[in-house]
Amino acid sequence: MPNSQVQLHIRFTAKPGKKEAFRAALFSLIGEMSSEKAFVGAIVSDDLDQPDDLIIYETWHGTRDSWLAEEFIKPYRKDYEEKLGALIANRSVSWLRPVSEWGNSGIDAR
Repeated sequence: MPNSQVQLHIRFTAKPGKKEAFRAALFSLIGEMSSEKAFVGAIVSDDLDQPDDLIIYETWHGTRDSWLAEEFIKPYRKDYEEKLGALIANRSVSWLRPVSEWGNSGIDAR
């Protein structure tokens, strides 16, 4: 499949009082991964109904297998993963294959 992409939808539940520390670690990770050749984009959102939850939606060129083989092994990811135990209570990951798109988010929440 030419120009294939994979998307990760990851929901994190921060431990009580740790959301901002987790957000800082996540944003640092995104800063690192955004320079990767296969990186397309990422959106981080707060869940309005579950205030301890952060959701990241990442888009990458390639497949789940290529992402696991090439991106997950990066040294900066190991450092990030080691910090998570103290910051989050739960993480759920969904792997997605985009099939269509409308519009351009134009998000600039900073």
